[in-house]
Amino acid sequence: MQRYLYHMVPREMVGQELMPLHQLREISPHLYERYTKKYSDHPERMKLLTRKIPHLNCLWNDVVHFLPIHPFHIYSLLTKLEIDIKENLTFYRIPIQKLAPNQNVIYLYSKDNYQGPAGEIAAEDIKILMMDEYKELTQLPTATIDYFITEKEKGKNFGLFAYIPHILSLGKVRVDDVEIITWNQMIN
Repeated sequence: MQRYLYHMVPREMVGQELMPLHQLREISPHLYERYTKKYSDHPERMKLLTRKIPHLNCLWNDVVHFLPIHPFHIYSLLTKLEIDIKENLTFYRIPIQKLAPNQNVIYLYSKDNYQGPAGEIAAEDIKILMMDEYKELTQLPTATIDYFITEKEKGKNFGLFAYIPHILSLGKVRVDDVEIITWNQMIN
């Protein structure tokens, strides 16, 4: 059975590879500015770009980030909570084997260890990804659900992927031959 991970399709990109922001800065400074702008919405979020990732010995902006869960799960919950969202966000549905040439880890993003965007990533929240053991998540973590409910009550903008484990890949990932899905389409 094929196993997948997901990455939001960028509005604009250079070539047919997803690449870390650090590399994008060298190739396309205007795209780098566009994609790092989201980190400037909070004074501490810019510090994310210089966070060290244990076990990979690199920075947050040196890796490509992937979700290990079909985005429909996120869309479905946000819809149930009556949170205003874009209906047609698109994602690459990427076979896990595409990451094989890279060094990869799972960032557990546990609520207990998370110290905010400026805090260090807890070493125990980073696990080496064993490709043959990878399993796609089938439900959102309870911490993510609680986060969405709390942030909706506050009436603030919030992150779509809070407390969802991430796959962090040190290297580029080709996407020229992968399926593009819309997050509001049910899982098949």
